[in-house]
Amino acid sequence: MPGNTWIAHLAEVTNPIGTQARSTESSSDKDLQRAEGTCRIVVGGSGRGTRIMDLYQKSPIRVLFPRTGDDRAQEAVLVNTSGGVAGGDRLQSSVTALSGACIAVTTQAAEKIYRALDRSACITTKLIVGHAAKLAWLPQETIVFNHARLRRRTQIEISSGSQLLALECLVLGRAARGERLSAGSIADSWQVRKNGRLQWGDTFRLTDAVFPHLSRKALLSDATALATLLYFGPQLEERLQLIHAQSAWFDCQCGATLVGGMVVARLAAKSSFELKAALRNLLQELGKLPEAGPFGVPKMWSH
Repeated sequence: MPGNTWIAHLAEVTNPIGTQARSTESSSDKDLQRAEGTCRIVVGGSGRGTRIMDLYQKSPIRVLFPRTGDDRAQEAVLVNTSGGVAGGDRLQSSVTALSGACIAVTTQAAEKIYRALDRSACITTKLIVGHAAKLAWLPQETIVFNHARLRRRTQIEISSGSQLLALECLVLGRAARGERLSAGSIADSWQVRKNGRLQWGDTFRLTDAVFPHLSRKALLSDATALATLLYFGPQLEERLQLIHAQSAWFDCQCGATLVGGMVVARLAAKSSFELKAALRNLLQELGKLPEAGPFGVPKMWSH
């Protein structure tokens, strides 16, 4: 449920075929070439709709703005040209929607977190939503490989009169290869502030000792795909009731509540396919609501 923190500590590390991993002092992600990518997007409102005020990108992150018809809402697509994230890599994305702006940000494909030697990959996302602005942060899922190490932080600043829909998904292991996580590290943190004051904070954390026990009912049961969805804006009760009504049709577990003046929803599924289907359904319904802005299914999800 929202607000929970799951913590475990270091235990014996095994390789994918179950034998004990060899420890060598010379094997370190620090000794390898690492990626440090950055992007910054600032958009504002105008009489012609949303326009780009500032754009900065540093490889391996690239930002694309595909044409989406005559809609006022702009869609930005983030691309990781390196094809994945390895231990020690650092990626930072910042999106600011100024007054009157309306933008959806997604990714070209699912992100892959590769096996690490000893260092975590660090992914930081900063979202700022100004008064009367609408921002949807809807990246595709993040797939965590066995023995991967990931530290992800999502920092959000909202304002009175703004609207935000923010989503992050985790997929534990590569289902097509029958992979199940036996070791690694995941720390997925959120902080949401309104006018500078903390409204909600949460951390989902897994470390080596807990991976062999994830199938227990007290932990993830049979779930391998997880999502957190936040909504801030008007008509919170209406959005909450919609999520509750739609969840009855999902092939996954879903819980939602109001906390800190926001709707916080959690989804857990046995596969990424089931999770993505539930999210598509939910975003389609949210996008049908009056003055929904960019909160529907991103066009890039269908590619």
